[in-house]
Amino acid sequence: MSWAMKLRKNQPFFQIFLWAYAIISVYPLIWMIFYSLKNNNEIFVTNPFGFPTHLRFENYVEAWTRFNVPVYFFNSMLVSVLTVVGTITLAVMFSYACARMFWKFRETARTYVIIGLFVPIQVIIIPLAILVRDFHLSNTLAALIVPYIAFNLSFSTLVFYGFFRTIPIELEESACIDGASIYQTFRRIILPIVKPAIATMIIFVFLNAWNEFTIALMLITKESLKTLPLGLLFFQGQFTTDWGAMGAAMTIASLPTVLLYMFFSRQVENALTVGSAVKG
Repeated sequence: MSWAMKLRKNQPFFQIFLWAYAIISVYPLIWMIFYSLKNNNEIFVTNPFGFPTHLRFENYVEAWTRFNVPVYFFNSMLVSVLTVVGTITLAVMFSYACARMFWKFRETARTYVIIGLFVPIQVIIIPLAILVRDFHLSNTLAALIVPYIAFNLSFSTLVFYGFFRTIPIELEESACIDGASIYQTFRRIILPIVKPAIATMIIFVFLNAWNEFTIALMLITKESLKTLPLGLLFFQGQFTTDWGAMGAAMTIASLPTVLLYMFFSRQVENALTVGSAVKG
């Protein structure tokens, strides 16, 4: 019996496994939505896991108006978008220069950037705070954006370099013969090919910047500049906490990442086959 026939024979079991895995993966998100529509008594005592007996949409109003969520949301969105733009721009250009151009110390520069993958944030948090102070960036969003770009640059460079190495050099040689400059070749030929990789890294970098907590906790103390992960830390009251409103805030915080993945999901799937497609 061939491999294809065995796969067809076991397809129902495989589909059951996939459905079970999908339900297990999606349930935490569904539970968080249910959590955001309950009060404290229903969350902890009467109905911790089931569908809300009464849909308390006022939790979202409470989170949005009382807990400064609009300010936190705007700060997180601004920091994440600028981090994505800066990281993708620098990583794509640097990776292309390393993968396609010949210049002195090329491999040394690439190795230096890749070493950033092995540097934990906790090791450099004090030097980073000193640098932020010396550059007069304390309590500004730039104090988050610049380090976020630096920390995401290593992995992004590694991914783009691997994609550029799979692209046949003949494409660029043909463009050169037709009179295209290196900038035209990069913009009109190379960038469209690596769109799946760019979409993948947009999701990865955005999630890293959106969920980052340690650097924001150390460098941001002004209330008007806090991001969502940092703002959620202060939702708990001294004597009591509105857990339903906190769940609503967490749901609002998760919405951009879910929408971003849904928007770029097809591009991410294409990233798995872009190398073979180009070679074919």
